[in-house]
Amino acid sequence: MAEARSEARRIGEVIRQARVLQRRSQKDVAAALGYHQSKVSRLEGGRGTEDIRVLRAVAWELKIPPERLGLAAAPDAHATDPEAEDMHRRTFLAASVAALATPATPAAAHDDLVQALLPGPSPASTGAPLETADLRERLGAARRLFSTCHYTQLERALPGLIADLRLASSSATDSDVLSALLATAYQTSTSLLLKQHDQGNAWLAAGRAMAEAERCGDPVVLASSVRVQAHVLAREKHAAQAVTLVRHTAGQLTGSYDLRSPKYLGAVGLLLLRGVTAASAGGDRGATEEFLAEAKEVARFVCLDRPDAWANFSPTNVALHELSSLVAFGDSGLALKAARPLMRRHIPVPERRAALWVEAARAYSQQGRLADGYQALRIAETCAAQDIRRPDVRDLVADMAARDRRRTLPQLHRFSRQLGAPA
Repeated sequence: MAEARSEARRIGEVIRQARVLQRRSQKDVAAALGYHQSKVSRLEGGRGTEDIRVLRAVAWELKIPPERLGLAAAPDAHATDPEAEDMHRRTFLAASVAALATPATPAAAHDDLVQALLPGPSPASTGAPLETADLRERLGAARRLFSTCHYTQLERALPGLIADLRLASSSATDSDVLSALLATAYQTSTSLLLKQHDQGNAWLAAGRAMAEAERCGDPVVLASSVRVQAHVLAREKHAAQAVTLVRHTAGQLTGSYDLRSPKYLGAVGLLLLRGVTAASAGGDRGATEEFLAEAKEVARFVCLDRPDAWANFSPTNVALHELSSLVAFGDSGLALKAARPLMRRHIPVPERRAALWVEAARAYSQQGRLADGYQALRIAETCAAQDIRRPDVRDLVADMAARDRRRTLPQLHRFSRQLGAPA
């Protein structure tokens, strides 16, 4: 424990020295990162240094070599071209990191999805039936692929589905209905691209989703499109703007829950949970508690806790987001206490099961319990093998391995290599 405190103080001093040498104030650095000044003050005092996501952001902003903060070394920066590096500096950090990492899906499938998102003439149709019922069924299948973490299959399916929806909506009499389906396809694309840390194209997909949501005029579809847009904002370190967006939209949709349909409640509930994620990422405990309280109220009236649900919102999902917020605030002890009853609960949605064990691994890592964290990640792998190969989890595994300097956990290092995590 004393060694851990000494290491935390060392990391805090490295951050302080880098900031002072650049003649920047704590407030300036915090603003650039999307945090409050107190966050940087705590880091420099050696508190909160166990949160590797925050440390990576600080390392980038202050140009500190990651290994000086006890992190795994970043991939070779020279692998990026000047244009990608310029985007990197303008906040598309994660997008360029994803480009450097081992791709989770074939490049051709990714290119096809990006092409389908671009404005202009509709991509070539698949030739499949364009009846609304058939398209709705195909969209439902795509949503199930996402919730069951079959991301490779999903990335192959989305371009053709989007092309067919665009073609059908251009000439159909029920264009509002098809716009709603197309908005949901774009929302799914946004979520998939965020899983891959492709923020640049996620912005594109989110914009298309918002346009279709406004075209169809359905408040449920609008809430879902706002949710994915807030997700992209939070990923880009614009947590305060994401919180404002969610709060404004939720304010127009909340209330009279006993009179609303399950679909409506699921959309509102998930929007509120996105607010939880954004607020906790920005260090705003007040907003986090506000969104959680409202989400718990919504969950009294709906439980869509299955892979084929239109929106996987339930009391279990609320509890998982509360756990995630505790991890984000560095409250690892409280997080693990919250995780234990969830570990004994049946969670039918694979993505949610994997999320539970990944968050538990983060909490164990914050406490320096690397062996327990490794075991949690292996359980997550049994829940959703593709989900733990996304960049966020690979970074977590790489940083856990980097902290095992005496290599007392050879299985952790093997696991890191298997995932293609940065060495």
